[in-house]
This record gives sequence, structure tokens and C-alpha cells, in this order.
Amino acid sequence: MEIRYAWHPDDVKYYTTEELRENFLVDDLFQHGEIKLVYSHVDRIIFGSAVPTTQKLALTASKELGVEYFLQRRELGIINIGAKGKVILDGKAYEMNPRDGLYVGMGTKCVEFESDDKDNPAKFYINSAPAHTTYPTVKIDIASANPNALGSVEDCNKRTIYQYIHPKVCKSCQLLMGLTMLESGSVWNTMPCHTHDRRMEVYLYFDMEPENVVFHMMGEPDETRHIIMRNEQAVISPSWSIHSGCGTKNYTFIWGMVGENQTFDDMDGIAMTDLK
Repeated sequence: MEIRYAWHPDDVKYYTTEELRENFLVDDLFQHGEIKLVYSHVDRIIFGSAVPTTQKLALTASKELGVEYFLQRRELGIINIGAKGKVILDGKAYEMNPRDGLYVGMGTKCVEFESDDKDNPAKFYINSAPAHTTYPTVKIDIASANPNALGSVEDCNKRTIYQYIHPKVCKSCQLLMGLTMLESGSVWNTMPCHTHDRRMEVYLYFDMEPENVVFHMMGEPDETRHIIMRNEQAVISPSWSIHSGCGTKNYTFIWGMVGENQTFDDMDGIAMTDLK
């Protein structure tokens, strides 16, 4: 498990492009036959990927967690961005089609991932947060997620936010998770931008062709920076940072949040005239 420590905004404003990428970007996810996890000290979120091929992959506890099994004191969110597969929880299998999601409550001892076709594997994206109680495991396909259509063609940001792990869909301790799809011709997400000092966030950008990129905007509103994002790369957004993107073509991204509350609309909006 890779460890990422926290950052003070006064330090980040002096980071070079390379330092920004080393600290906030995760670019080696979705390796065939592997589980890749990143543990961020910002609200102790764990995020990563599992790509099973010839055999099942098991999610196990490491020294960093100090527990007997991974979900002993945590909850888990999963969204499959690859081909068909299964998530097996304490022996019970959940079929996972493309774009299917799963909330897994604290206390599940055995979490395994499996692909239906080793040559066209599932790609499970994972978010996990500390938990205080056990809520039921819930399978969430995209039709069961809570949709919010936002934006316009004129503003190049027409998109649908699908809330998977959200109070309107299922109970969780602090984890929120969902998927946003931009329509053809739209390239902006989360602009006008905002911060939410009560929650941090991680974005995973995907559905991008190799020649396309997203300029991910980050930093304090008056000290903005950008990171070039490519397909299936993730980026950490501390609570003090804006988090917005502009692509060379439309794309999809998964967002996951943990922190003090689950109020999705609890945002501190930033006026466009205040951005620097």
C-alpha cells in the first residue's frame, strides 16, 4: 500500500509541476492481476483498483491499518469500470456488470474480486473510509443510482451526476461516491468551482482516448494550479483545494468524498471573478 501524507496550502503553492504530480496524482492504477491501493492521510481515505485475471484477488489488511482484516473498522465502495466480474463477500457473490457499484459495510471479513473473462477483465475502482457502525451491503447499478442532470451546451458542461453511495440511495458512515458522465461536446466539470472544507475528495478520470487529456484544476482559489490527467488516473483533492477539470473531449469521472458530513450540496462556491 502506498502512503500519501497531508499537505499545507502554503507549501503547495511553491510546488513544481513534478512535485504536484508526485504528491497528488496516482497514475499506475488498474494493473492486470494486481490490487493497487493508496492510503491518504487526508481524512484517511484509501482508494485504488483491483484487476483480477487468472485468479481471484483478495483485499487484505496491511500493517498500516493495524487490524485483523481490511473492513474491521472501515466501509467500502466499489464501481466496476471494466468488463463483467464478481465481488465475493464472505462467500456471497455479487455480479458486477460495467458501471455497477457496491457498498460494503464494516465487518465483512473476506472481500474477493473475480473477472468473468481473464482476457477482458473487470476493473474495480475502490474507495474506503473509516466507519463507526455497520450498514447493510447494497448492490447499486447505474439505473439504481440517483441521477442529477446539470449544465448546458452553451457552457460546455452538460453532464449527469449519478450518486451511488449517497443518503438517497443507501446508508453509509461517511463515504460518498458516484460517477459523472459528460455529454458529447461538453468538457468542463465543476465550474464554477467550489471548496468544501468539511470533506476531501478523490477524482478518477476515465473513458478517455490516449490522445486526450483533462486539465485538472486544484489549489486555493487565489493560488490555482493544474495537473494534466490521462485515462484511468486519479487525483487527490484536499478540503482546502478547488477541484475542477477541462478536457480536450468529453470524459467520465468517479468522485469519492469522506469527511465531516454527507451533505452533497454543502459547498463554498467560488465566484469566477475571485479565481486567480
